[in-house]
This record gives sequence, structure tokens and C-alpha cells, in this order.
Amino acid sequence: MVQREYPAHPLVGVGGIVFDAQGRVLLVQRGNEPRKGHWSIPGGLLELGETLLEGLQREIAEETGLTVQPQAIVEVVDRIYREESRIRYHYVIVDYWCTVIGGNAQPGSDAADLRWASPAEWRDSNPYNLELLTVQVIEKAWQMATAAETST
Repeated sequence: MVQREYPAHPLVGVGGIVFDAQGRVLLVQRGNEPRKGHWSIPGGLLELGETLLEGLQREIAEETGLTVQPQAIVEVVDRIYREESRIRYHYVIVDYWCTVIGGNAQPGSDAADLRWASPAEWRDSNPYNLELLTVQVIEKAWQMATAAETST
């Protein structure tokens, strides 16, 4: 079992920025720490022997019920949560823009809930109280998806 809390070294994770046909992004409400109850993009930790893409597809399926096709890396981010003088959590997360190729969106495993958020919701009103970094990654993926759509 991986020691997530107070780890001896950074852990590698993956996240998926998934858009539907209406241009909404898929958000999950975290069911576990860190940030339990907060909204973010779906994802999780790699398992030993798993590639980034395999881990991404597994995590998205477990958390959302969707089968996705990763399109491109959007960003690599550090998530470091400190507690006084100690590191409580440290993740290096590779975030991918993904398209849906199957399944039905429903919360599973680590997700307490899920929602499709419109661009106005992630850019302006932010009813899900998304962190600035999350909004920036979603926006970058949106720009990539839009550019890909116009080039076809």
C-alpha cells in the first residue's frame, strides 16, 4: 500500500480534463483527503507497473464510469500540502485533455459526486469553488480542444 500521507517521496498522479459535446468540463467532488469535499478534475495515483495513459484511463473509469481517449498532455503540476514543518501530501500530477469514447457519467470509487460545468461556471461564477490552478488547467485544455476542433 502506498503511503499517501507524510510520504517519503513525491507520488505520481494523473488527471483528466474531459469535455462533453456542449463544451462542459467534467468535475468530481473528492471523496477522500486531500481536499475531501472539494471539486476538481478526476484523477488519481499510478499503480506500480502502470503507464501514465493506463493509469489515467483506469482512474477516470473508476471515478466517473467513462471510457476516455487521452489527446494530449495539458500540464504537469506539483500539489504539495504542508502541515506546519512537514509535508503531509506531495503529488506530481500529469494532466491530460481527454475525449469520451464510452460509458455513462456517474460517481464511483473516490468521487462523492460529479457534475458537468459550463465554461461560464469555471471561468466566471465558479459555484464549485475551483482552485485557481485547476481553472487555469481547464482553460488551457479548453484552448487545446477548441484549436483541435477548428483544425479538422
